[in-house]
Amino acid sequence: MKIIVLGAGQVGATIVEALHDDHDVTVVDVDAGRLETLSYRFDVRTVTGNGATRRVLQDAGIAEADLMIACTSRDEINLVAATLVKKLSDTQTIVRTSNPEYMEAWQERQIDVDFMVSSELETAHAVSRTIGVPAAKQTDVFADGQVQIVEFDVPSRGGDEAAGVPLTRAAERAATRPPAAGFDGVVGLPLREAAVPAESKVASIIRGDRVIVPRGDQSIMPGDRIIVIGSPDAARAWSRIMARGERLVDDVVVFGAGATGLAIAKVLVEQRIRVRLVEPREERAEEVAEELPEARVYRATGVDPDFIERERIGQARAAVFAMRDDAKNLYAATLAKVHGIGFTIGIVHEPISIPIFERAGIDVAVNPRSVTAEEIVRFAHDPRIRQLAMLEGDRFEILDITVRETSKLVRRPFKELPMTGSLIGAIVRDGRAIFPHGEDRLEPGDRAIIFTESSRVSEVEKAL
Repeated sequence: MKIIVLGAGQVGATIVEALHDDHDVTVVDVDAGRLETLSYRFDVRTVTGNGATRRVLQDAGIAEADLMIACTSRDEINLVAATLVKKLSDTQTIVRTSNPEYMEAWQERQIDVDFMVSSELETAHAVSRTIGVPAAKQTDVFADGQVQIVEFDVPSRGGDEAAGVPLTRAAERAATRPPAAGFDGVVGLPLREAAVPAESKVASIIRGDRVIVPRGDQSIMPGDRIIVIGSPDAARAWSRIMARGERLVDDVVVFGAGATGLAIAKVLVEQRIRVRLVEPREERAEEVAEELPEARVYRATGVDPDFIERERIGQARAAVFAMRDDAKNLYAATLAKVHGIGFTIGIVHEPISIPIFERAGIDVAVNPRSVTAEEIVRFAHDPRIRQLAMLEGDRFEILDITVRETSKLVRRPFKELPMTGSLIGAIVRDGRAIFPHGEDRLEPGDRAIIFTESSRVSEVEKAL
């Protein structure tokens, strides 16, 4: 497929990294330095110039392109470019936006682009999924919510770190609690003997720099990071095991009521979670209070200890830090933990901030640009792929792909399928999710939910 990517920022770079091996990619940006960096790292063609002009789009080869992804940080540039593309060619268009009004207009078919992605909405959904499974480092849902992919850090037993993997502060706290029923029945035992929650499979065990295929004789050890595929009930069961029985989150404080913070608050309110918003700008606080009357809005900085004590912020089950500055989010999250917040999610705007947040004890870091790129990338894969998620810095992917009649894997028992390092965690048949066992078989038309290394996606597509 010939793909033109407009924008060489973080979203564009993530998209290029995911697509350059299997597609003919051209990147357009006004910043020659960014383009030079991308062309040095990846085998891609670059065009320097304003992609919202006819000449630059033609220079990029829009007439022969199959897909144009407009993912700059400026909505208007993306929309103008997509509109021009529609006039100049039959190329499909994907537009990134941060304006909810543009998203609504597209949903009402008032904007002529093929697909539109909102960074704020994608971030809000990522946060809400994590709050639903509070021990998770990352989670995503497939098959209309019937299948959940969850990534966990396994707590240490009293500080025993396996293979030198640094533990999050949440895992350290969990290690000091009395073990809940289930932890010792899962961790440290061969998987064939472990009390693994029903309707779930361990897709991968990550121990330091090693990736371990989870066969029956392998064990989950303290300090590991694991990836699980299962039903939503199974995901919650795993969360209780890893968090040593902590109850679910039903009370959240959101720091920062900008576009991202407001989107997060709206999604949580829709899930009937009690939400409090903290916003320092008086005018913005008033606007948000009027737009979202179900939430309580405070006009405060969020870093005033007296305010935190007076309003009992520390009694909330979780807090999300969605201010525009990573340093402010990190400081506010650390202060909130000191005052008793048990579960923290930081919105990070620079990739370098993610390991810093994790080392500082912030439980989950969500990068809006990464979750936006993930949603966009799936459109450039095999058209049979209904959904895609990327894990561990794009090292692994989860695919929801429809099985062809001609696949050599159909009608063979799962126990006879070749061991390739990829794992079919679930299949969707007639709209219902099935978590297969050894005697189950793939049928043509099934949707297979597959965990695989990103480098092997094209092989998986061919096999199915």
